Amino acid sequence: MENRTYEERHNDALEIFDGFMGGTVAEPERGARSFRRQHGALGSFAFDVVMGDVWARPQLSRRDRSLIVISVLATIGSTEELSLHTQVGLNNGLTRTEIEELVLHVAAYAGFPMAMQASRVVTDRFCQIDGVDRLPERTGAEDLDDAERRLRAHDVRKSLTGGRCADDVDADYAAMVEHLGDVGMIAYHWAFGDLWSRDELNRRDRSLIVIAILTVLSRIDELAFHVPAGLNHGLSREEIEEIMVQMTIYGGIPRAVEGIQATRRAFEKIDARNAKSS
Repeated sequence: MENRTYEERHNDALEIFDGFMGGTVAEPERGARSFRRQHGALGSFAFDVVMGDVWARPQLSRRDRSLIVISVLATIGSTEELSLHTQVGLNNGLTRTEIEELVLHVAAYAGFPMAMQASRVVTDRFCQIDGVDRLPERTGAEDLDDAERRLRAHDVRKSLTGGRCADDVDADYAAMVEHLGDVGMIAYHWAFGDLWSRDELNRRDRSLIVIAILTVLSRIDELAFHVPAGLNHGLSREEIEEIMVQMTIYGGIPRAVEGIQATRRAFEKIDARNAKSS
């Protein structure tokens, strides 16, 4: 996509905008003009850079980009944009269940207050789409005993670490509690046992979401763990780096710089370990 003319970039943006709107806009160019009239240079960049430079890139699908963007907007509490991108996400192929599921990761990795706020925004948007005041009653999570939570968590931990955790579930749990105390107990049971083990999203998508959340929160130490985990869950190096490209727009360039540096350090560590073992 290098060395495009402005017209080529703008045409890419028009095509993305049309997809955002679900193909309901008769003249996407009118949308571009509206952006400029309302926001000046900011509107021009919001159209031609956000959509023409970033969203038009082929390294991630639009569905994946929506997973990233909705997760980030929920994490930072950008409620108006979150409402808009909930609709965009549906237009880009996400299901309502998948959008609700990613909010659970916001609860685990950014806190319940942000997740509860995001859930209200998402619910309001679904109600607007359906033309109703209230959605049908939802189904809660499974009621799991701690022994079952640990079994599920251990299976998740094996995939996250590529098998580089204790083979025995009790030993793995004990090691985390020894390292982190009661924080480790909650993380093992809730994050890994309750959340990561759910079927509503695959683990590849969950890693995509978590890496995006950690990046926008500048959690560099956690990225050192979750970048390799993302590779273990089927993300490619190119796809993980592309999360950071998306972050230039939705988290800001400083966060994206931190993220890409942490990502490449993680890759270098993996390469060094592989070279040592070969």
